[in-house]
Amino acid sequence: MHQLTIASTTYRSRLLVGTGKYKDFAETRAAIDASGAEIVTVAIRRTNIGQDASQPNLLDAVPASRFTILPNTAGCYTADDAVRTLRLARELLDGHPLCKLEVLGDPTSLYPNMPETLKAAQTLVKDGFHVMVYCSDDPIQARMLEEIGCVAVMPLASLIGSGMGILNPWNLRLIIDNASVPIIVDAGVGTASDAAIAMELGCDGVLMNTAIAHAQNPVLMASAMKKGIEAGREAWLAGRMPRKLYSADPSSPTSGLIGS
Repeated sequence: MHQLTIASTTYRSRLLVGTGKYKDFAETRAAIDASGAEIVTVAIRRTNIGQDASQPNLLDAVPASRFTILPNTAGCYTADDAVRTLRLARELLDGHPLCKLEVLGDPTSLYPNMPETLKAAQTLVKDGFHVMVYCSDDPIQARMLEEIGCVAVMPLASLIGSGMGILNPWNLRLIIDNASVPIIVDAGVGTASDAAIAMELGCDGVLMNTAIAHAQNPVLMASAMKKGIEAGREAWLAGRMPRKLYSADPSSPTSGLIGS
């Protein structure tokens, strides 16, 4: 299958995973390994990657030599906070430009604040960041983010942590059909079938955290998500049969049968 390319770097896996909500770093690493993911996102405001030398460092369990670390701005509610957070992350990661921008609208829904997201994206792109951006499933604003220079657009499937799956496939298709950068579903996936549906729609990848970390068996769910991504991608490449109502079409030919 064709590989995923983001900001001129190619990846075998189309599954991107988060690192929060696990019981410890050992479980985090085990789930990431089972997922096959190569891009791992880290909430800079919540996870130690060197900010506090007295605390365990996630990078000891998930080293940058093995994974592409994707710092994100979870917990930021203004463009200024998001930009400040990612500039700190770039320093901690020795100039690493790839980042995930998210600017939230409120702490209850965690829905993106799109005016602040667009403002932050403009600043970060001008500052040399390779911006992957969490956004609403609005095709117009998705196009605006691409025009700003974001390297991947990441519309939500449903609310962060909800596990509600793909609630608006039609908007996702509008975004996909008009994009020239990768479209990666971010937020709302609950189980492997949700991931497969996203890929069958033509998404380039899926980012998830809670669906794996809050499963009863996170490592097994990570493995299931890996398979769901792969199956959905293959189905999209294969091209599904057309849907037909009340149109009988036997799987085997009827001509030449005994007695006919």
